[in-house]
Amino acid sequence: MTWARRLIPALALLIASTTAVRGQSSNAERTVVVAELDGIIHPIAAEYLTGVIDQADTSSATVVVIILRTPGGLLDSTSSIVSRMITSRAPVVVFVAPSGARAASAGFVLTIAADVAAMAPGTHIGAAHPVSGTGQQTDETMAKKVESDTAAYVRSLAEARGRNVVLAEQAVRESRAFTDSEAATATPPLVDVIATDVDDLLRQLDGRTIKRFDGRSVTLHTGDAEVRRVPMSRRQRFLGTIADPQIAYLLLTLGTLGLTIELWSPGAIVPGVAGGLCLLLAFFAFQILPVNVTGLLLILFGLGLVILELKVPSFGALGIGGAISLLVGSIMVTREVPGVRVGLNIILPVVLILSAGMLLLGRLALAAQRQPPATGADALIGQQAHARTAFTPGAPAMVDVHGELWQARSEVSIDAGGTVRITAVNGLMLTVVPDTAVTSRGDTAWKA
Repeated sequence: MTWARRLIPALALLIASTTAVRGQSSNAERTVVVAELDGIIHPIAAEYLTGVIDQADTSSATVVVIILRTPGGLLDSTSSIVSRMITSRAPVVVFVAPSGARAASAGFVLTIAADVAAMAPGTHIGAAHPVSGTGQQTDETMAKKVESDTAAYVRSLAEARGRNVVLAEQAVRESRAFTDSEAATATPPLVDVIATDVDDLLRQLDGRTIKRFDGRSVTLHTGDAEVRRVPMSRRQRFLGTIADPQIAYLLLTLGTLGLTIELWSPGAIVPGVAGGLCLLLAFFAFQILPVNVTGLLLILFGLGLVILELKVPSFGALGIGGAISLLVGSIMVTREVPGVRVGLNIILPVVLILSAGMLLLGRLALAAQRQPPATGADALIGQQAHARTAFTPGAPAMVDVHGELWQARSEVSIDAGGTVRITAVNGLMLTVVPDTAVTSRGDTAWKA
């Protein structure tokens, strides 16, 4: 019995220490991964968010929180994010924050698709009506097809998440938007939690049981979890910036202007290099964003007309036509991303400055080309020189030009000391004639 009395306390101590270690290990493993997206939803944004979810899965994180502020984006990119959210091991929370933010269009779809939808006070979601792929009016049949397809997609997500299917469909078909209180008090609600910040959100989620997309019930433990924020990489921030339609359009126009300056002033180098770099970045952005090819061709056509205005006397017709073509092409070139468009407040000044700049630079370049050469052998033509030796027809003599001695020939006789005018340069031999202007004043005499 002695050994039993000693064994029981030892076992109790071992069990208690094991439980404490397990508790500490469990607490240490509780990690909340936080990502933040502020901008358009496009392939770079999809790469970022899916990458964050991948990191959360590999690190066994408890929850993924996506802080969302977006005017909208591309449906293909949105679908990629939604698919990854559905298959995520860790529950995904979409938090529209801070106060004053919105999750419109594609952002509304992400909010509805999340395991937990949360909003900060003073935020709103909705207005998810799809637009045409070209940013232009489409026929009624095609518009109805796109609308019905998007509405069915949102209904399926809302139904699977237990959210208000009717309001979700109205956000698509009627472009309805909802404030935080409207979304939370609807029956059933569109969102699950109203929180002031991430800490408040995690406190409200702690101990909450949610239903995953596949029907499983999961209890969240976020009260003492470590918050680990995963920002965009430098590459993603850079590419995400130039993928904005307005930035892409400005890069296109600046690149065109830079190359135009280089063409009119060969050898300037800096405008050509900067213009080529801007154009390459613009073309990359247009690979990310849908592009209207007709709009791009109209821009190129307009630039051609502006350049022709410099060469062909059209009394301004070509220049005006080029400016109009630039304006129309600029409006059409980027397909409308829901909630984001290149506004006329940007297009009009850019078109006017680009057209005026090209015309001004072109005319300056043409005027410079008409000027006589200032350097090299050609610059000697038309210059005055002084005969150091007498000229006989066909025989070489010496002349003084700007302090330099040159061999020269003349078809007429010229006395030494006479003033001559250079008419041609053949290698190191000049061809001269008597300077009649000087001779007429009687300063120098010459004889045939």
